[in-house]
Amino acid sequence: SINKPTAGAREERELPVGEHPIQLYSLATPNGQKVTILLEEIGEEKVKYDAYLINIMAGDQFTSGFVAVNPNSKIPAMIDRDGPGGKTVRVFESGNILQYLAEKYQSELLPSDPAERLEVFNWLYFQVGAGPYFGQFGHFYKYANEKIDYAINRYKMETQRLLDVLDKRLAETGAYLAGPNYSIADIAWFPWVRCIDTGYSAWEEIGVDEYKNVRAWFDKISARPAVEKGLRINSSSDNGIREYHSASSSSS
Repeated sequence: SINKPTAGAREERELPVGEHPIQLYSLATPNGQKVTILLEEIGEEKVKYDAYLINIMAGDQFTSGFVAVNPNSKIPAMIDRDGPGGKTVRVFESGNILQYLAEKYQSELLPSDPAERLEVFNWLYFQVGAGPYFGQFGHFYKYANEKIDYAINRYKMETQRLLDVLDKRLAETGAYLAGPNYSIADIAWFPWVRCIDTGYSAWEEIGVDEYKNVRAWFDKISARPAVEKGLRINSSSDNGIREYHSASSSSS
């Protein structure tokens, strides 16, 4: 197994570095897709970035270069060579990266009004805490070698409960999670809801279509061009953009 009870680098290898200030090291999992969706939503007029695929099945996250960016060896991880005060900084944890990028580029996806901003953070960090429940459901439902009914049912019920929280909130706002406007909170939740289908083949098992407000919200976000492209970056799928930088052959 690639998983071990120890942290740190297992191989001395530096990360590739491109020409732009933002260097993203990631993979098109839900947490990785959050970041590429936001980068595409901000737009290339404002942010130039290089995105390199980290093959977690091959152990790229345990190289010395990656561990220097994220000691926890999890994607996504990012370097900004034009960080605060012009310093080079590392940024890891997907929610933190979303907040950092939205603040740095003064994106409308993070409101300037303090109360509205706080509501975005409520739903953003709710997702950060809730995401692992979706992941545990997917693991036990689809990927575990041994099917354990107790584990499947426990995480299935919690996934459904979380969707019900979202559904009731969307019924209140009639639009998006933090209010009437699309925000980084929606970007955080969207790939995880999508993964119920694309990652776990469990859309019907969970009954996602029964959450009418979630389904309408999901369809609305799916139709955004930046979302469509962001989902493809650092993906090895047939229509994926494996790497996105000046030296790659598929950076558009």
